[in-house]
Amino acid sequence: MTGAATVGRADTAARRSRVLRYVGGRLLTAVVSLFAVMVTSFFLFRILPGDPVRAMTTGREVTVEQQAELRRQFGLDQPLWQQFLDYCAGLARFDFGLSYQYRVPVSELIAEAIGPTVLLAGTGTLVAALIGVTLGIRAGWRHGSVGDRANTAVALFLFSVPSFWLGLLFIVVLASGTGWLPGLFPTGGMATPGVDGVVAVTVDVGHHLVLPVATMVAVVYAQYLMIMRSSMLDETGADYLTTARAKGLRDALVLRRHAVPNALLPTVTLIFLNLGRVVGGVILIETVFSWPGLGSLFYSGLQVPDLPLVQALFVVFASAVIIMNLLADLVYPLLDPRVRT
Repeated sequence: MTGAATVGRADTAARRSRVLRYVGGRLLTAVVSLFAVMVTSFFLFRILPGDPVRAMTTGREVTVEQQAELRRQFGLDQPLWQQFLDYCAGLARFDFGLSYQYRVPVSELIAEAIGPTVLLAGTGTLVAALIGVTLGIRAGWRHGSVGDRANTAVALFLFSVPSFWLGLLFIVVLASGTGWLPGLFPTGGMATPGVDGVVAVTVDVGHHLVLPVATMVAVVYAQYLMIMRSSMLDETGADYLTTARAKGLRDALVLRRHAVPNALLPTVTLIFLNLGRVVGGVILIETVFSWPGLGSLFYSGLQVPDLPLVQALFVVFASAVIIMNLLADLVYPLLDPRVRT
């Protein structure tokens, strides 16, 4: 009895050691990736063409001395290595500096824009995942049917369409007043000025949300459909499904209880990665529909270039993907026992 208890404790200790090594390895990978993002974000945007000070003073009578004072205020007169050290010290304090064009802390700009981005991209990701996974299950389970071919063809076509072009098409057809169904939806923005009341504001924001979300879903849902369809095709010939059918289970039960849970695993990783992109937003879609999110903010920062703003947004976008990928790595063993072994 004592020997069995000793073996049990040894197995538990070995299992705990494997878990710690797995988690530690993933955390180390995430930390290294975040450091690479920090370095890349600093040097990448300093090779962009254009002088921020000249861009900010275009059309104004500014002397050379005034330009030099602006460079001193923004730290652009410092050596590159000193700018990098100041940049790293600021990131350690979550201080992204002062925006060149807006003259307010970058953290405040990000805090204002992150809500609209999460609303838009989060809603789009959720709807796209539901549609893509559902259609992918049906297409893979009924491989070769008319529905499978039609769903795959439509998904691939929409996936190949540029999102900005599709967004502009929606505006022309449904919102501009010159299309087939004119004026059904707003052409841009997030809210109509002058609308008051919780219910009225909610309805108004939802009205503005329809076209951007429809554009995002049309382009993105094909990823979920194709991966789910491929996973279902891998599972349809598995021995455990044949055994389940031999026991007399109906096809609907075999699909729901056995095929889908196993086929869903690769899609989970994609969902987590796309959730990381939620924070980054959909830059082109936000720009086309004038949506006041992080994507539009990033686009405006690139035009100057507003170095503190674009650097901070680059770090936020990349960090969100890295963190969600880390969460996917940590959740995956809980969903698939084969990974734990």
